Amino acid sequence: MPEHYRHSVSVAGVAVRDDGRILMIRRRDNGALQIPGGILEQGEDIFTGLAREVEEETGYTVRALRLTGVYKNMKIGVVALVYRCEVIGGEATVNDEAAEVLWLDRKTIEAESVEAFAVRVTDALDRLEPATRAHDGTSLL
Repeated sequence: MPEHYRHSVSVAGVAVRDDGRILMIRRRDNGALQIPGGILEQGEDIFTGLAREVEEETGYTVRALRLTGVYKNMKIGVVALVYRCEVIGGEATVNDEAAEVLWLDRKTIEAESVEAFAVRVTDALDRLEPATRAHDGTSLL
C-alpha cells in the first residue's frame, strides 16, 4: 500500500418516524437509495458533521442517539460511522445531492438498496450493540 494512503471517514443517520418509516434519499448522481450522510470535513467533529450532512441532503435537523455500526468500503477506503437519529426539525428539501427525500418502510429499503447499504438500516433497527462490517460497495464481505 502506498505510504500516502489515507482513509476517509463518513457519517450517516438512520432516522425513524413513529410509524416505523425510515428517512432515505435517492441520490441524484446514480439513483441509489441510501440513508443520508457523507464525508466529514477537516476539523469537523463527528456529531456536527452528521447533523450537517443529514440537513444538507434532506432538509431535516437531526440529533444522534447512538452509534449503530461501523462499515468499511474495502475498495475505496471509506469508513462510515452510522448513528440512529431523531428528527428535531426542518422539512424535506431536494437538492443537488438528493433527487428525492423519502420515508420508506423496511421491506422497500431491503428490496431497493444494495446489501452494503440496506444492512446499515437493519443494523440500526435490530442490533443493541454497534455492528462492524466490511463491504465492497455493493455486497458484504
